[in-house]
Amino acid sequence: MKDNPSMNNASSGASRRNLVLGAGAAAAVAGVGVALWRFEPQAVAPADMHPLWSQQFETPAGEGLSMAKFKGKPLLLNFWATWCPPCIEELPMIQAFWRENAANGHQVVALAIDQPSAVRRFLERQPLGFSVGLAGLEGTNLAKSLGNAAGGLPFTVFFKGDGSIWRQKMGQLTQDDLNQWRAATA
Repeated sequence: MKDNPSMNNASSGASRRNLVLGAGAAAAVAGVGVALWRFEPQAVAPADMHPLWSQQFETPAGEGLSMAKFKGKPLLLNFWATWCPPCIEELPMIQAFWRENAANGHQVVALAIDQPSAVRRFLERQPLGFSVGLAGLEGTNLAKSLGNAAGGLPFTVFFKGDGSIWRQKMGQLTQDDLNQWRAATA
């Protein structure tokens, strides 16, 4: 019985195809794992001693915004930019949450990772009642020190009244995120 070369080539081609597909699948799984690890908020220094509390930012109105004044009450710290669609989409919800819960001691600060002129123009069109600080590109380093390893936006850190971090959220907030934080800090 003679070997059939066309069958051997077909068998060899199928093996090669399976090998390539298997390697591609392994690379895809590894890529997803790295992406999930990279975008997962990272651990930070003890919150009550974090350099955040000694930071001072300029407001869009040109006044000083000292983060120390927010220590001691629950604080939602949101990193955003005018060029970030999910950031802009969540601001009205954050504004409504702040309006409803400020009397109960819940504080909100939005630090803009953006050009001051862009933030001022944006706030002329869509004013916000809570505190806004101009963090500029240095705000990215602050966000990273609070667990945002990827440096993406929006990024939110929820602090309890004692200054400890209750939760970090990479990506757009939901009403459920805000409700859970309110319940956890009540």
